[in-house]
Amino acid sequence: MTPMAGLPVEQVVAARLRDVPDFPKPGVLFKDITPLLGDGEAFGAVVRDVARRHTGSVDIVVGIEARGFILAAAVAFDLGIGMVPVRKSGKLPGQTLSRSYTLEYGMAEIEVHADSFQSGQRVLVVDDVLATGGTAAATCELVESAGALVVGVEVVLELGFLGGRSRLGARRLHAILTL
Repeated sequence: MTPMAGLPVEQVVAARLRDVPDFPKPGVLFKDITPLLGDGEAFGAVVRDVARRHTGSVDIVVGIEARGFILAAAVAFDLGIGMVPVRKSGKLPGQTLSRSYTLEYGMAEIEVHADSFQSGQRVLVVDDVLATGGTAAATCELVESAGALVVGVEVVLELGFLGGRSRLGARRLHAILTL
């Protein structure tokens, strides 16, 4: 991989995205971040960039299945705090809270353990891509229904043309790169 040192993090992300046509269905151009994850220097730059914005301001990080888990775990580690996974329905044991939502190519449902948050806990939601915003909005609703406070949503890539930001209302969103 080409050295990334000294490049703005937006350029690092842009250099490590891969387009996958017709995935997960015909007509969808999937933005794949696995090349970014596979480049230690680039991945580290993204993690440090996100963590820097939230040092001392969050109590726990939420990662959205599946690539959001990877990013959230690394950010939580860098911040020295814990991480909570938000999963597809039926994947978590025990009592859960759930939300159904629409996404650009269908319907889905996500869950979190009912005891994942303490009342008033400050939560950072992390995912790879913000598309139509359904998954991020449902995740924020889950966190808030448990009595915690979403202090920010961080994504590596925002597909601005899909308008997902509007689904988050007044919640603070930061995208490293917007297309």
